Amino acid sequence: MFGKDKGAAETKAPGQLQRSAVANSTALPESPETVSSISSGMTITGKIVGEGALRIFGRIEGELKASSILIADGAQVEGDIVAQEVTNGGHVKGTIHANRVTLHSSSFVEGDIFHRSLTIEENARFEGASRREDNVADAPPKLEATTSNPQPAAQPQIALTDGNRKLNGPPDNMESYQSAT
Repeated sequence: MFGKDKGAAETKAPGQLQRSAVANSTALPESPETVSSISSGMTITGKIVGEGALRIFGRIEGELKASSILIADGAQVEGDIVAQEVTNGGHVKGTIHANRVTLHSSSFVEGDIFHRSLTIEENARFEGASRREDNVADAPPKLEATTSNPQPAAQPQIALTDGNRKLNGPPDNMESYQSAT
């Protein structure tokens, strides 16, 4: 952009070269409306849900759901991931559910991977189980279970007593209560 050769800038910083190779190796859409990015130096704690692509260069502590997720070299994710496509060059500690998963040589995954297609490059580290399933990302993910099908919270059972006598709630002896009514 401003007259500098992009290739020359990448060769000056060897650590950046690998990150750029991972970031540019995916077919993520380039329009700014569909790509969200978490920059290096940023840490986010919580659930992230989106419709488009997500590029992670920083640290995420929580669950992720997007159509396409790129975890760049040096990035960290601690939590479950659900997507159509996951490309990992960083460190993931959690379960991955995706139709297409690619682990680059710089990646490290601690957890299980449920996938339709899995590619693992040489030198990638993967500690967990891999299971092939059709349309993994189309199945109702755990991330949506809490929002689309909420369960009523269990009501605490509190009994007020006065000595040995119960003052609220159903009587302790339901049979005597039912026969009296």
